[in-house]
Amino acid sequence: MFSFKRYPYEMNAPASNALARASSSYLRSAMHQPIQWHEWGEEAFAAAKRDNKPILLDIGAVWCHWCHVMDRESYDDAEVAKIVNENYIAVKVDRDERPDIDSRYQAAVSALTGQGGWPLTGFLTPDGKPFYGGTYFPPQDQYGRPSFKRVLLSIAQAYREKNGEVVEQANMVTNAISQAESFPGRSGDVSPMVVDAIVESALKMFDERNGGFGKAPKFPHPSTLDLLIDRYARTGGADLRDVIVTTLEKMARGGVYDQLAGGFHRYSVDERWIVPHFEKMCYDNSELLKNYVHAWQATGNEFFAEVARDIIRWMDEWLSDRQRGGFYASQDADYSMDDDGDYFTWTLEEAKAVLTPEEAEVAALHYDINEIGEMHHNPAKNVLYIRAGVDEIARRLGAGEDRVRELLASAKKKMYAARLQRPTPYVDKTVYVGWNAMCVSAYLDAARVLYIPDALHFALRSLDRLLAEGWNGERGLKHVIAYSDPKAEPRETAGVLDDYAFTVIACLDAYEATSDLSYYRFARSIADAMIARFFDPVSGGFFDVAGTVFDKSAEGQKALGILGTQRKPFQDSPTPAGNPAAAISLLRLYGYTNEASYRSQAGQTLAVFTGGAEKYGMFAATYALAVVHFTQPHTQVVIVGRDEVADRLSRAALQALSFTKAVLCLPASLAVPQNLPPALAETIPNLPALREKVSFAVICSGFACQAPAFDLADLTRQLDATSRPAA
Repeated sequence: MFSFKRYPYEMNAPASNALARASSSYLRSAMHQPIQWHEWGEEAFAAAKRDNKPILLDIGAVWCHWCHVMDRESYDDAEVAKIVNENYIAVKVDRDERPDIDSRYQAAVSALTGQGGWPLTGFLTPDGKPFYGGTYFPPQDQYGRPSFKRVLLSIAQAYREKNGEVVEQANMVTNAISQAESFPGRSGDVSPMVVDAIVESALKMFDERNGGFGKAPKFPHPSTLDLLIDRYARTGGADLRDVIVTTLEKMARGGVYDQLAGGFHRYSVDERWIVPHFEKMCYDNSELLKNYVHAWQATGNEFFAEVARDIIRWMDEWLSDRQRGGFYASQDADYSMDDDGDYFTWTLEEAKAVLTPEEAEVAALHYDINEIGEMHHNPAKNVLYIRAGVDEIARRLGAGEDRVRELLASAKKKMYAARLQRPTPYVDKTVYVGWNAMCVSAYLDAARVLYIPDALHFALRSLDRLLAEGWNGERGLKHVIAYSDPKAEPRETAGVLDDYAFTVIACLDAYEATSDLSYYRFARSIADAMIARFFDPVSGGFFDVAGTVFDKSAEGQKALGILGTQRKPFQDSPTPAGNPAAAISLLRLYGYTNEASYRSQAGQTLAVFTGGAEKYGMFAATYALAVVHFTQPHTQVVIVGRDEVADRLSRAALQALSFTKAVLCLPASLAVPQNLPPALAETIPNLPALREKVSFAVICSGFACQAPAFDLADLTRQLDATSRPAA
């Protein structure tokens, strides 16, 4: 149907450096470059020490536009390569493949310069300590930044002639980042007040005119949106509703949403959500899918359900391994180095070429397609966004609304078909465990609430693959279960905290969606492994990489560079943070097991960050959601039966939004102790209604169950009572 094309310099280019042996698509894209790149590893560090050369560290990703720009402008350049090869040991890292390396050197460069991002350009001592860095460096002095050649020569000279100062600077930076995520707090001092403070911080940043938070560039912040949706579902309030509705509507009608194929681009460069950075990430779309499902539950706005279904349409078509299960990592922004979103944008003439005059007129009004568009590199190119609705177009053209809808539908279909004939941005088919778990959870959420059986089946097939290929009771979880490039050498990459936390949550979601106890058992086994490998039994909280001795790597070798730096991830960036996600997973398990250790370890984790959580504002939104789970009673709604009554009860229970509520549907034959988690096994089978073989719902909270509800009115009354905030 469509073909993926890589950047031209990657096509049939002979390998000239060691990256030809890499697994990562990002690293392999640079294997032709004249730079003598090394992968991160002992070999590179040994060479740096042997030759007494500083290390040039480049961290990027295959979806990163400016990474490819710097590749073309600098790393493809023979003169730059000569400078690098003579003065440095060059190391290239894929930030998706090695989040442990990226997070630490991002913190280091941020400490040095006050900014981070990709590409990340670091200058390290031979033992890997950073002493200078930045992000993108241009080939000539511009954008207020020095040219890359000048930087390379100056740093090399400083390393040779002022080595003592360089080493001192490196030691200062290393000491600074070791304290970067230190959160002194008082154990047990976890209060709902921190949730109030984080909600208030987000509301203060709300852009009343355009939706979203803050100014350009604008990111969607899904965890913040879920936090506000949860607050609205619990307390109501027109102000909260306005924040949620305005933001989600503006985003979905903007250019940051792909109006033809569906799915969200990574962020908007302007505050109006019009011009995006065009890359699309699976984790952005998984979390935004949840937002739109939850917003539909909270508001009843059918538009949000339509957007949720449309996100699934795009993920099904572009980011799904339909044969084996699993979700791909990302779709690139560009199809070549000379492209800047050209695949996704349109000139007026391009639109007219594929549409009838009547369709073109309607499409131009709807998507705001004009002679002059929004793209600086080609002013004729237009980003498609919803400028005018059906009713406005009908008034302006004197046409009926049904006719306008018909013309828009045919125009959209034709434009998408024409776009598929263009050279297509690369899809990274790497299957990351944590990101896949997030996608599985999102699909299960949408499938159950919006009744999408295909999404349910694909989510379960994907989770089954993740568990079969990514989990081993002795080895633990992998970080990657499949690489994009079939020529790549397979690598065994150890799972990080995020992989474990998101997989536990996905397994619990799958158990609730299927009542298959094996998913619950997987959740418990993986959670126990997470605690054993990552939990800090002294101070509480979870480290991001396995092992409690931080001068060693997960494989028992001495940690390279600054990988021995302790880190307990707390902030949401760009995905929900590992520690609050781990706490949520343990609190949900506690509700099924009544094992105090799970709640205790979750509480200790949250307590680590109480001293500084408020100052992070909406970047601590997942932490706030974890506090909601900790301070609000967990609730399980168990529907017993397999008839129309049970189906109506199930739909009512699912439609009522509460992040601390689980809904399970069981045939009467499974509502027996051996087929239930321990906490439910103690209560559910004793209900007299089971013996009467009548469908019913029972609400359990605080390890006690209410009387069965046999009709919608009774269930609704009980749900309303349990959804009120705890006193």
